[in-house]
Amino acid sequence: MKSQALNLFDLVERLSLLTRADLRQAGAAQGLQPVHLQVLFYLNQANRFSNTPQALTEYLGLTKGTVSQTVMVLARRRLVSRYADPRDGRVVRLILTEGGQTLLKTLSAGSAWRDIVQTASPARVTSALVVLRQILAQVQAQSGKRSFGVCVTCRHNQRLGPRSYFCGLMQEKLSSPEVRRICREHAPPVSTSA
Repeated sequence: MKSQALNLFDLVERLSLLTRADLRQAGAAQGLQPVHLQVLFYLNQANRFSNTPQALTEYLGLTKGTVSQTVMVLARRRLVSRYADPRDGRVVRLILTEGGQTLLKTLSAGSAWRDIVQTASPARVTSALVVLRQILAQVQAQSGKRSFGVCVTCRHNQRLGPRSYFCGLMQEKLSSPEVRRICREHAPPVSTSA
């Protein structure tokens, strides 16, 4: 008989396979591969410190070459725009173009999940989120991967006022919408339990 850990792993893997199949289908209709859509989804969530090819490479677990080729395809399709960082011209920044944002809005990725999850009780969904976040954090820590969490959950995030925040690591102010984006520099809060 399988352990609960293996059963959970099997469930997560099966959900992942189904999600990738949905991505292939959605991408094929647009002439795009799943990796192209993954880049668009990432850039749609990334904050201004995390919209670089290097961050993409880390987040998606791909090679620099794959990310470079993928970004070139998306730039040719006018779904992504590249620009030099105003503070450091050596750094390339990536943003979704209007076309990229429009494409994401037309895809139904995630809508089926929302509909299905709404059939479960909020308490069960919250419990599932807690367990999956704990597992993800442990896997990331054991493999030395960055957490790419949202700023509002980061130990460096400081609340200045009702809609004003400050990143202690980057030494920059953050707006309310920015703290809901994922960040390459995210650091989970320090645990106070002993």
